Amino acid sequence: MPRLDGVLETALYVADMARARAFFEEVMGLSPFNADHRFTAYDAGASTVLLLFRHGETRDTVVLPDGMGTIPPHDGDGRVHLAFAIAKTELGVWETRLAEHGVAIEGRTHWPRGGESIYFRDPDDHLLELATPGVWPT
Repeated sequence: MPRLDGVLETALYVADMARARAFFEEVMGLSPFNADHRFTAYDAGASTVLLLFRHGETRDTVVLPDGMGTIPPHDGDGRVHLAFAIAKTELGVWETRLAEHGVAIEGRTHWPRGGESIYFRDPDDHLLELATPGVWPT
């Protein structure tokens, strides 16, 4: 069986790119490394990339320049879930940061393996999670 090395990219689809970027940059502290009118790419830590796409902007095949190839159509709708891994010592710092930005924590879970998660929403109503080690056996 061929081996998988991990999830490289995760995508969220947003209605308003400026509003979404403000949230992910000002609240979540992410810095974009590539962006245009239809998408923004962020380093999400541990060799992962968070992609924000504007709804409807990826429904057609994208032809890349210089013969690089194509990206098939994709899009998403509805409230999706994304979890960011954090150190246990950072949980309280994140709770304070979210409160300072008026972001309500909607849920909290204490997992059997010792991990803890907090849940909140981005401006597009996606459910975001900050999770400490001990949520999963990996």
